[in-house]
Amino acid sequence: MPTPSLLRTVLTPSALARPALGWGAFLATLAARPFLSGHLSAPVLWTVLAAIVAVIVVCAFGVVAQAEHLARRLGDPYGTLVLTLSIVLIEVVLIAAVMLGPGEHATIARDSVMAVSMIILNLVVGAALLAGGLRHDDLRPNRTGVSAYLALLVVLLAVAFAFPGLIGTDGAYRPGQAVALSALTVVLYGFFLLRQTGAQRADFQEVVPLPGPVTAPGRATDPGPDTAARPAPAAGPHASHREAAGPSAGRRAEVVTRTLLLVATVVPIVLLSHDMAALLDDGLARAGAPVALSGVVIAMIVFLPETITTLRAALGGEMQRVSNLCHGALVSTVGLTIPAVLTIGLVTGQRVVLAESTTHLVLLGVSLLLTAVTFTGRRVTALHGPAHLMVFVLYGLAVFA
Repeated sequence: MPTPSLLRTVLTPSALARPALGWGAFLATLAARPFLSGHLSAPVLWTVLAAIVAVIVVCAFGVVAQAEHLARRLGDPYGTLVLTLSIVLIEVVLIAAVMLGPGEHATIARDSVMAVSMIILNLVVGAALLAGGLRHDDLRPNRTGVSAYLALLVVLLAVAFAFPGLIGTDGAYRPGQAVALSALTVVLYGFFLLRQTGAQRADFQEVVPLPGPVTAPGRATDPGPDTAARPAPAAGPHASHREAAGPSAGRRAEVVTRTLLLVATVVPIVLLSHDMAALLDDGLARAGAPVALSGVVIAMIVFLPETITTLRAALGGEMQRVSNLCHGALVSTVGLTIPAVLTIGLVTGQRVVLAESTTHLVLLGVSLLLTAVTFTGRRVTALHGPAHLMVFVLYGLAVFA
């Protein structure tokens, strides 16, 4: 791809404006740090916090935009992995910024990952099923791929939220347990990625039903619930994820350029997250808000761009892509965030409380059971969406109870 084409299709004004905005905002906060470190009035505090959050959201959209373009070049499941890992990186950075900032934040990782779990399993999935089900009558996930996601989620979420209260001390793993479980979690997640991108790659691609027996010329009966499914061919609805874009050298140039843009947009998010964490902590403390609300805010900021991407996939009838974006993102979140925060706790000597309350564990169990019921049927419909949304409402009530 020649340079003029790169300038026209990749280095667009909007693509360059996002990292420029992020770096400009960081330089501004750096210059104003003596002012921000003092006692700010409530209106000033919330105005500055809102401005920083807005810049982080704009930059996050830029990260997702570049990741989506890379996804089309690399194909599923590689493309989805680029997107989800970019989002998870932002979340890990934001949680780490809070942990390393001033104040005591022993439960921030637990609250953030729990909020992410509820948002993904219920709010995003529920909205996607409702939107996609109202537009399409025949939405079929790849049940083998969803089953693999659920198998890992059951184990990883139990390690994250249930076992710290059962085998740990005061809701936190002891140092030896933290080291062992962090290593095992990384190994399990690494093995999952190896299989997902290798021998079991077809399990995470879109499926189309095999035609049933013909009962009249040109007409086939509706395939039954046990009808086999095969990965959608390259010429099908996912052909856009394997678009050809000229010579391989041109494609490599585009991939490299978009990767550099992605990194340039992520870095200011990392740098701004420290100021956001300190101001958010101060603002919620003044408002008397629940401690867990900080984790919910971080989760909502991080997954807003991916939520929009998921809704687009649902409206396009790409139900396995919905699962890849949601369930794959949650597997990556738990599989990478928990080892990261446990490592930070070990290095800094901070206590990392992960054990959840009975109420939240029940909500988590209901969410996993509902996910299994929804995605292991022959097809999913709009009726499944409100059930997931109802569980998210119950989670919101539990946070403020």
